[in-house]
Formats: sequence, C-alpha cells, structure tokens
Amino acid sequence: MTALTVEMLGYPRDARLLIVNIDDFGFCHTANESAIHTMRHGLASSVTIMVPCPWGLHGMRLLAENPGIPFGVHLTAISEHEMFRWGPVCAREEVPSLVDGRGFFLPEEKRDALIAGADIKDLEREFRRQIDTVLEAGLSPNHLDSHCHVHDGRRDILDMTAGLAREYGLALRFHDPLLLRAMKDAGRAVADHPCVDSFRLPTEGKDDLYEKMLRGLPPGLSEWAIHPARETGELKGITPEWPVRDADYRFFNSDRARRVLEEEGIRLIAFTELQKFWKR
Repeated sequence: MTALTVEMLGYPRDARLLIVNIDDFGFCHTANESAIHTMRHGLASSVTIMVPCPWGLHGMRLLAENPGIPFGVHLTAISEHEMFRWGPVCAREEVPSLVDGRGFFLPEEKRDALIAGADIKDLEREFRRQIDTVLEAGLSPNHLDSHCHVHDGRRDILDMTAGLAREYGLALRFHDPLLLRAMKDAGRAVADHPCVDSFRLPTEGKDDLYEKMLRGLPPGLSEWAIHPARETGELKGITPEWPVRDADYRFFNSDRARRVLEEEGIRLIAFTELQKFWKR
C-alpha cells in the first residue's frame, strides 16, 4: 500500500489535510488586496506570486509587510489577457523563444506552441530570474508552481523545474496523477490527490459545489488552487472571467466555508510542511 503524504508528515492515515493556495498573486491590485484579506480573514493557507506581472512589486511589498504568510513563486511564461499584458523579467533579448514581436509572453491559447518551441535555456534563465527576484527582495518562498501549468507540459521543462526546486530547497506542485505517484516513490512530499483548479469548476452554484467537495474530501493531502478577487472596475476591465474570481472570493471569506471546515475536521496546511522533503 502506497504511503500517503499525510503519513510522511506525521499525521494519521485517515487525516484530511488541505492546501488552499491562492494563485495569481501580483496579477492586479484587486487580486493582491483580495488575497491578503483571504489569508488574514478567510480560508486560504498559501499564495503564489507572479513576479513579472504589473502588480508583482506590490505583491512582494505586501508579503514583506505580512511575513507570516506562506507563499511560493508562480513561475510565469504566459500572458493571457488581451488588454493587460506582461513580459519577462529578463531582457527580451535574453529569452527570445518566450516572447512575441512586442516583447510580451505568448497568450494562453498559444500555450501548446510555447511548450513546443521554448528553448529550455531561455525558460530556465527566466524562471531562475523570477526566483532570484523574490529572494533579492528579502523574501523566503516555500514552493514553486507555474502559471497555466507550463512547468509540467514537457519532460525537459519538468526536469529543469524540479532541478530548480531541489537547488533552491523548495517544494514543487504537480498536477498529473502519474507524476504525483512518481514523486512520492522518489521520497518527495506532494499532494495525495490531483490539484483542483477553481477555473475548471462552474461558477453557477459554486458555493454549493465547494461545500459538497469539502464534505467529500478524501483522506490524505488535497490541494486546491483558487483565484479570489472581489468584483471591482479594475478586475472587470481586465478579464470577462471575473465572476470566477469573485465567486472564489465570496466563498472562501464566508462563514459557511469556515463552518464546513470545522464540522468536517479538515486541517489547512501550507507547502512549508512539504518543503523539508525537498531540501534533502
């Protein structure tokens, strides 16, 4: 019987642990303020910052002002919003295979083209620069993941990113069940179940769905990637998918969510507990 990560972490086999990670921190001002509010007053246990985004610097300042908030680096090589773009931290001439003719990262609909055509040296240079930017700001991340799941889209990209995780002593998020099993067999602490992405859930009736999912949470370590951002003019001007983010913000800051978590005996943890198994 394969050991569950909860057992590696010292919990009973039937324990139900949950990492609620806020993705896209640094994306915009509303997302930043909403993430901090959810970490302080709601049900979230971690955030991941997008260093290249227009509000990435603001996000790093907020993390410096709130040193108790566990966070990771949301390695970024996609810029998905038509009228709100971003590019690499590196000079565009250093990473030519990652940018379009205007120096922006490729949009999400061209993710497959990026993964097929990215020069691994360009991607490693950019990912490393994003991590180093966070460290140079005096911050201490605990894990890596990637925007739009770029890091596990190609085997050599996955190996390179896992190498960065080992080098910097950071945990790494995986999505594919086979990869999760392989990492556990290698002694790495990863989620026991595939990550749930809030963008893949219907917005209508989301509160009911979240409650049902919490009550049905299986034993072991689960991870949910959420994207809370309250409805504002800024957010609505950036993306037509703002209702996804607003629905996350409302549920994970609700008394209903707190009550369900307490009734079910679910324990929220952060990647900090997994990190030590990546430092070995």
